[in-house]
Amino acid sequence: MTQPSASAALVGHIAFLSLISFGGVPGVLPDLRQFVVEAHGWLSDRDFLDCFAIVQAIPGPNMILLMSFLGWKVGGIGTALAGAVAAFGPTCAIAFVAYRMWDRFRDSAWHHRVRRGLAPVTIGLMIAGGYVMARPTEASIAGVALSLLAAGLVLRSRLNPMWLIAAGGTLGACGIL
Repeated sequence: MTQPSASAALVGHIAFLSLISFGGVPGVLPDLRQFVVEAHGWLSDRDFLDCFAIVQAIPGPNMILLMSFLGWKVGGIGTALAGAVAAFGPTCAIAFVAYRMWDRFRDSAWHHRVRRGLAPVTIGLMIAGGYVMARPTEASIAGVALSLLAAGLVLRSRLNPMWLIAAGGTLGACGIL
């Protein structure tokens, strides 16, 4: 798994995904999973989900952490470092240039239309990412019901979602779900 071609392919793909990612990691999860799991077989579905779960539990920039973790699994520490740089380097350079231009035209009509148009694109990409991550899991009726109940509670009350996450984790650890 540590062939130079695998490391180069992964880092190149990470750089590409960082340039097109709207909404962060969830927006590129379907493509990233397809590239790492289906196209190259570097990780299994379970391993990919585990990597994603680990970086979600760690504080910090999730995309950089996920790309680093995947790089480490595919090619070791060198690929992990290269994956981290590929995750933010090109994007930061383009963002710097784009912001200067974006700010210059902030009062124009097209500027407002683009901002309104990017919101549904971002939401759609995040939903697709959630679907891709949920698909390989073994969903039970109890798990789906609990998820819907938690979503309803978050939307209708002022309950902190961390309490619901902790409750779900406790139920899972006890083998109830």
